[in-house]
Amino acid sequence: MSIDKFKERKPYYTKEADDIFQQLREEANKIVTALMPARRNEILLKAFLFPFLYFFFWISAVLYGANSWVLFGCYFFMGIAIVLNYLNVIHDSVHLTVFRSRRLNNLYVYLFDLMGANSFIWKIRHIRYHHNYPNVEGWDTDIDQSTLVRISPHSAISMYHRYQHIYLPFIYPFFLFNWLLIRDFRDFFDKQRTVQKLLTHIPRIEYVKLFVFKAFFIAGTIVLPRLILGISWLRILAVFCVMIFTASIFALIVLLPPHANTQATFPLPDDRKKLPYSWFVHMLKTTSDVDGENWFSRFIMGNYNYHIVHHLFPNIHHSFYPEITRALKRLAFRHNLPYRSYPLVTSLKKHYQLLRQNGSGFDFWEESM
Repeated sequence: MSIDKFKERKPYYTKEADDIFQQLREEANKIVTALMPARRNEILLKAFLFPFLYFFFWISAVLYGANSWVLFGCYFFMGIAIVLNYLNVIHDSVHLTVFRSRRLNNLYVYLFDLMGANSFIWKIRHIRYHHNYPNVEGWDTDIDQSTLVRISPHSAISMYHRYQHIYLPFIYPFFLFNWLLIRDFRDFFDKQRTVQKLLTHIPRIEYVKLFVFKAFFIAGTIVLPRLILGISWLRILAVFCVMIFTASIFALIVLLPPHANTQATFPLPDDRKKLPYSWFVHMLKTTSDVDGENWFSRFIMGNYNYHIVHHLFPNIHHSFYPEITRALKRLAFRHNLPYRSYPLVTSLKKHYQLLRQNGSGFDFWEESM
């Protein structure tokens, strides 16, 4: 099927004018223009600092990992560094906001491949699907993770989903195992996957990169350290699990609150594929922020808590989000728009409540075979 036929099936937003968003865009541009000279050095510092930290802990593990405390400590901090690189460098690079050079941004995205993920398929998932259709069933790949979890109230329900609020907290630490070793391969080879809807062809070189980088990651984090340090397979696999578990839990604390909670809307397109809101209102109804603004959330956590303005302005670097969010709050209050922000604990609680709520719709006595 041609790409044009695929495009005919894409959901689309209402065409009503978003004058309020245009006001916000003008304010955002002024903020970036005024603050860019002061923020530029910080942006570049983070672009080099966080990759350095990941490779520093990896080299330290390889050289000094004969000491078990050093080995486990380095892999623990490597897990944290993976997430920090995603928040501060990789995510912004894929949106072309770290460097002025498009080529340099694209080169930095390969950090994700070096850390085990596949940047080619993730870029498609993230930009083409998640950013265009957050919380839209069948189009947002972030809510299409596994049949074990039912995030959208519109997705298929199974009997075991009634227990998902109980078993998922025990499965979440395996999030990156699934992503690195299963999900990427399924997205490449399973034509029924959501990510394949707008893909008519994957270049052969991307298949080569998929296997080469996965092998490089496994070799660099498991095989090479074991050979150099002369340690057992059990020990190196144990520290690898520490890294993956740490990164998984840390990543989900960041990724779960913005969209997957009881206050978020999960809009459906009508029979003509028309969504019920304008693009601007859709982003506000499907996304929420996390309270808190301090040096740690800004410099270390990449302003992850300001997620709404990221969806509104993905082409602006995260270092400008606090000021743009303040402008958004003023406009939202003035025009009665649905801006939402919660403390982190509250956001995670609302995610737990969503799991419980979306698992409760199964009728045990209904024939489903």
